[in-house]
Amino acid sequence: MLDELVASVRTGPSRALVLRGEAGVGKSALLEYLVAHASGCGIAQAAGVESEMELAYAGLQQLCAPCLDRLDRLPGPQRDALGRAFGLRDGEAPDRFVVGLAVLSLLSDVAEERPLICIVDDAQWLDAASAQALEFVARRLGGESVGLVFAVREPGGERHFEGLPELAVGGLDDRDALELLTTVVAGPLDGRVRDRIVAETRGNPLALLELPRKGRTLVELAGGFGLSDGLALSGRIERSFTERLAALPPPTRLLLVIAAAEPVGDPVLVWRAAAELGIGPDAAAPATEAGLIDFGAQVRFGHPLIRSAVKAAAAPEERQRVHRALADATDAEVDPDRRAWHLAHATAGLDEDVAAELERSAGRARSRGGLAAEAAFHERAVELTPDPERRAQRALLAAKGKHQAGAPEAALRLLAVAQAGPLDELDQARAQLLHAQVTFAMTRGRDAPPLLLEAARRLEPLDPTLARETYLEAFAAALSADRLVRGGDAREVAAAVLAADWEPSTRACDLLLDELGLLTQEGYVAAAPALKVALRAFRDEPLSEEEQLRWLWLGARIARALADDEAWDELTARHLELARRTGAFSLLPVALTDRVVVELIFGKYGVATTLAAEADAVVEATGSHLAQRISITLANWRGRDTEALALIEAREQEVLRRGEGLWVVANEWGSAQRYNGLGRYDDALVAAERAAEDPRGLGPSIWVLAELIEAAVRSDHAERAIGPLAELAELAHAAGTDWALGIHARAGAMLAEGVTAERLYREAIERLSRVHTGVSQTLARAHLLYGEWLRRQHRRVDAREQLRVAHAMLADMCAEAFAERARRELQATGETVRKRTAQALDELTPQEAQVARLAAGGQTNPEIGAQLFLSPRTVEWHLGKVFSKLGISSRKELASALPDIANGVSA
Repeated sequence: MLDELVASVRTGPSRALVLRGEAGVGKSALLEYLVAHASGCGIAQAAGVESEMELAYAGLQQLCAPCLDRLDRLPGPQRDALGRAFGLRDGEAPDRFVVGLAVLSLLSDVAEERPLICIVDDAQWLDAASAQALEFVARRLGGESVGLVFAVREPGGERHFEGLPELAVGGLDDRDALELLTTVVAGPLDGRVRDRIVAETRGNPLALLELPRKGRTLVELAGGFGLSDGLALSGRIERSFTERLAALPPPTRLLLVIAAAEPVGDPVLVWRAAAELGIGPDAAAPATEAGLIDFGAQVRFGHPLIRSAVKAAAAPEERQRVHRALADATDAEVDPDRRAWHLAHATAGLDEDVAAELERSAGRARSRGGLAAEAAFHERAVELTPDPERRAQRALLAAKGKHQAGAPEAALRLLAVAQAGPLDELDQARAQLLHAQVTFAMTRGRDAPPLLLEAARRLEPLDPTLARETYLEAFAAALSADRLVRGGDAREVAAAVLAADWEPSTRACDLLLDELGLLTQEGYVAAAPALKVALRAFRDEPLSEEEQLRWLWLGARIARALADDEAWDELTARHLELARRTGAFSLLPVALTDRVVVELIFGKYGVATTLAAEADAVVEATGSHLAQRISITLANWRGRDTEALALIEAREQEVLRRGEGLWVVANEWGSAQRYNGLGRYDDALVAAERAAEDPRGLGPSIWVLAELIEAAVRSDHAERAIGPLAELAELAHAAGTDWALGIHARAGAMLAEGVTAERLYREAIERLSRVHTGVSQTLARAHLLYGEWLRRQHRRVDAREQLRVAHAMLADMCAEAFAERARRELQATGETVRKRTAQALDELTPQEAQVARLAAGGQTNPEIGAQLFLSPRTVEWHLGKVFSKLGISSRKELASALPDIANGVSA
């Protein structure tokens, strides 16, 4: 497999491989083989170190150090992000995915000269930031001529690199194990004892090789006592090394402890610390001669388990002395974070000075490794803080950092420490808020709304600004849980907001909060005028990037509820652009999901699928659960029933378990739309009525009611459309936009007769033609319904005119089910119409189609790569396959080969 990987990398396509196996099974030997047989390839190596797992990007820095002279060749944002991660540049903490993209670009640049093999041993001990970045790179490899190979010990520390190609490295088979055993044990062995040794070692080569080095005599082995201690295999091997260490002189053993505690293998730093402890160069010889360590250009142990054995054999006092010496030997100006970390390990008890040093270093750590690195330093500071009150405050700070860094379990553990200590009333309220926020982050469902509501009430007299923000979060949680909420629903939040006694505020976010309360309590009609004012303030007020990232989704949701097509378009585009520009990849799936719906409604299926493919790339890196929702939305749009039902079934139980009611409502609306397109009006009516029942938060939407009315009329249940039409009339007139009024006119026409019906159809088409984008699905469906009505009035010529427009529009926007409905109606008028398909588009993979659209829109390979998390070489590789499949030879021909690109390619 390693030979195949090298061969593949040499010819262009990149490969990744994870070697998994127990300690001593031969992973490191395989890596040595890889280095020896990768002729013509560049080699970059790193190793995870257990004591460095909290130091952000420590492992990545090892791997990339030899090629940092190329840093200035990267695009600006990537160059700055990687420079900040490695402490080479000042600035805000880099986003981990921008760092990952920078590493991908850097490795791709190196591989331009010759293929590159990157090797990471003991990857289970990589720090989280390095592991995430390298996992990101491994998943985005394409045509870069880069190979990534990770050796992971199992069982080990964190489990990384799930889903990548794997090779399970097992022990030798019995025959080979026996052969190896005879090479290390002189003299005969009893057959049963020999078989027992092979069985107990499970063919582990290192365990077999270490047998004669454990001080066992042939008599002991022959008697079967060689492996009778019951230790786990890794423990047995480690103990073997420990016994060999015991024979070394004390200065040599202490030197090995220094080398084990200094993870980078910097010989200058090791010898500087050794000098601090009075150890001279001659101390290295016994360990070198025993094959335990090599002091060369880099200090390297003969096997990773030797490092573990050295650390385990050292007394706590020895380890503390060594870390103190390493702290003194580390330049406080060049590497203050690692110096502070060594100081922390050098401290046995409580020490405020060291805790304060860690706290000061936390800010610097954040500038390199982000929130996770900062939280790690705060967490260690908590452990060293003697004062109970200060300890509780630091624990609260560390818990918040862990939450923001995406480590909810650690956040809850630190939160318990904080709440056990003396906190003032405000900090107690903040702790309560944090617990609610962690719950919302973990479930996104029914459990968080009541917790957030309770926290907001407690904060009201203590911090009104934070209380308002918490009420907004409570609204968000209630809207997410929707009908599945258990306490703390939107009505309860609204009651608390309207009853709150605080000073009036003109902040846009506060206005939105107040009007959301009014909307929920008094209804859409009463709140619409004030909501329009609040929405205008939200669009016009200069908000900070943090405020926009936090609340743009809410402004967009209000714009959609008000059927303000221009504001909805603007705010979703702003949210997406800002999330991309700032590298806010935890929010990007949300922004992409919202924008996909906008592009679909406005008829730009090509753009929507490009965004959906981008969302897939982000979700692959972030683990967000939103991608499946986008896939369902696209399947509903095209009317692909089997595909949509399979996707829904795959997610439904998980969503219900979390109590994510908004997902349920959105799916019911999408299903109603799909069934109306397919002409399954009874099914559409059931789905639409479910979506409209028991409305929470923003209430039933204009679009849900429109689907319900169409389904009711077409399924011969017009009486079930009368109430919804009256409700739709109230909503549309309160919104007052052409979009809302056009949808109402279209729905009203279906229940009208004669000249009234025709007047309403024409009014709907006229109003919907004035929608911000000019073309929309709502307009196309108005032409379809008008044409169907005209045919039933036996006005075939007039019907054909409307149905031709509807068919062309719906086919162009890939609303296949509705387009087919229009085609059948045209055939019923006597006109022959061929089916239109997206055959050229379907020949491409989603990523190829995505690259093709962006290239057709004029973006360069580096620009496409930055947006899609690919290297420019991989973009070029994908374009080559696109040209081959479509039978073209240049970017200029893409637009004609993929006509749907004419709908637009930029978001």
